[in-house]
Amino acid sequence: MIPFSILDLSPILEGSDAAQSFRNTLDLARHGERWGYQRFWLAEHHGMPGIASAATAVLIGHVAAGTSTIRVGAGGIMLPNHSPLVIAEQFGTLESLFPGRIDLGLGRAPGSDQTTARALRRNLASDADQFPQDVLELMDYFSVEQKRAVRAVPGAGLNVPIWILGSSLFGAQLAAALGVSYAFASHFAPAQMMQAIALYRATFQPSKRLAKPYVMLGFNVFAADTDEEAKLNATSMQQAFVNLRSGRPARLPPPVADYLSKIGPQEHALLDQVLPCSAIGSAATVKRQLQDFIARTGADELMITSQIFDHAARLRSYQITAEINAAEA
Repeated sequence: MIPFSILDLSPILEGSDAAQSFRNTLDLARHGERWGYQRFWLAEHHGMPGIASAATAVLIGHVAAGTSTIRVGAGGIMLPNHSPLVIAEQFGTLESLFPGRIDLGLGRAPGSDQTTARALRRNLASDADQFPQDVLELMDYFSVEQKRAVRAVPGAGLNVPIWILGSSLFGAQLAAALGVSYAFASHFAPAQMMQAIALYRATFQPSKRLAKPYVMLGFNVFAADTDEEAKLNATSMQQAFVNLRSGRPARLPPPVADYLSKIGPQEHALLDQVLPCSAIGSAATVKRQLQDFIARTGADELMITSQIFDHAARLRSYQITAEINAAEA
């Protein structure tokens, strides 16, 4: 097929804590490395009871130190929350510690609600509008001949691949204009996916960083030895999305048998809207769904996320997915 990678939100489970989440994250990364995944990304979210990856650069360092070859990065850093110089220094440090293994994906959303965003010392009125300029400033800090008087040390002259993340046409336009790779959040916001892919590819400007367009798409996979087990495992993610969109963010809940039969039409409509880019089932079922998605989108890479409550079942899902990909190689 195409390269597969892992997106981990370092989920905090009901009845557990962040410390256990971090142990699970590193264990998943080590397994993913052995199973041939291309990269392992962590995402910046704040004030979320079920997500432990708020200090994203710190956790990237932990994962990179505990692995050997897999690329480790941010999917992504929400740049309006930060000074571009600080991010250049953080990822310059990571690249210096783990040369050739660090990715930097950038998004313009706050990764939180507005109250939390204010606590991050953001200027909500202008920061999102400043995103393209902040990206250019950050890229300049990594350049050999930077234009600014302030230097990122470490950072200057280091080759840290930059990706633009998005769930709308804005990110597609920016990634194309800058000539960088593009990652679309189709695993939870797929509405404009096909438009964004087409726009990015049609308007891409080759650059020193990237000669031709490269699209990575987020995709949910819940793979198990049987379709029934996979459907049960998927209910944790389904509950989490309903809770989040209903204003009740919480830790990742255990699976619930027949969950979909217990919710109303409003909840069904929500799940149909946010989770259609998903494969749920046994290896044979997931293989068909993956092949159909890749054929429909022409993706260059898939970023697989599997929000499964039981850690062993989560590992099994990623193992099945890797085996599917290896069999097609």
